[in-house]
Amino acid sequence: MRIAARGNVMRVLGDEEQIILFEQTVEKIRQHVLKFNTLSDEDVVDIVKGHKTKDESSSDTIVYSIAGHPIKSRSENQKKLIDAYAKDDMIFVTGPAGTGKTYLSIALAVKALKEKTAKKIILSRPAVEAGEKLGFLPGDMKEKIDPYLQPLYDALEDMIPQVRLQDLMEKNVIQIAPLAFMRGRTLNDAVVILDEAQNTTPAQIRMFLTRMGWNTKMIITGDITQIDLPHSHTSGLVQSLDILRDVKGISFVELTKKDIVRHKLVTRVVEAYERFQKEKQEKLQE
Repeated sequence: MRIAARGNVMRVLGDEEQIILFEQTVEKIRQHVLKFNTLSDEDVVDIVKGHKTKDESSSDTIVYSIAGHPIKSRSENQKKLIDAYAKDDMIFVTGPAGTGKTYLSIALAVKALKEKTAKKIILSRPAVEAGEKLGFLPGDMKEKIDPYLQPLYDALEDMIPQVRLQDLMEKNVIQIAPLAFMRGRTLNDAVVILDEAQNTTPAQIRMFLTRMGWNTKMIITGDITQIDLPHSHTSGLVQSLDILRDVKGISFVELTKKDIVRHKLVTRVVEAYERFQKEKQEKLQE
């Protein structure tokens, strides 16, 4: 068999059986890259020889990072999130900063897209003016709002190669938009994630939840200890947790400081603020 390559095109000459085997091997290599986001010389040799590649038998891995590292649950409660996603179509995930609620949710969405169980990913956040007025920030509306959405971009960039991610976003297969852009839409065949939901009003989160269409999964994440709304406003997330608690088909997963996977100081910071809030509450009750 002879192989000639020019640019992105390969020409293969040989008998039919050899060409079929070659096509199958190339497809295995392509699937390997899609799954693991990396390809080494050793991987190619293993595929050609029919050997098992790295972590091929691992069942708890959601997807792989662009560096080829497995993204999986790292605590019992994170595993509950993955199980809830498999069981129900709407999942509420609450917990303090650093517990992986947004990151794992996006990983589940990326997996669904790769496995073709969803046709698109829609990520949204409320654009709450945390100390800055949008009107006074420089740039057009996209430039004003993008900083609020950056954590979502960061997670995607860790799981999908840049060129591929750009292509998916240009084709609207992956959409990232402020919550206000959800009004009037019906979201079908998608994984839809609402991040920082503690900063929604009751009307906003109700509008979001009723966008749900056929073959759609919704994940709503938030930290009820970090509400940036004015004190006179009720958090839509807090209200939803109470109203929807007994609705069939909805899962509720609560992550705690034990699930924090960032620097160990994050856990200490969370604990310090918890003590402060508790002491403040006790003084008010005296």
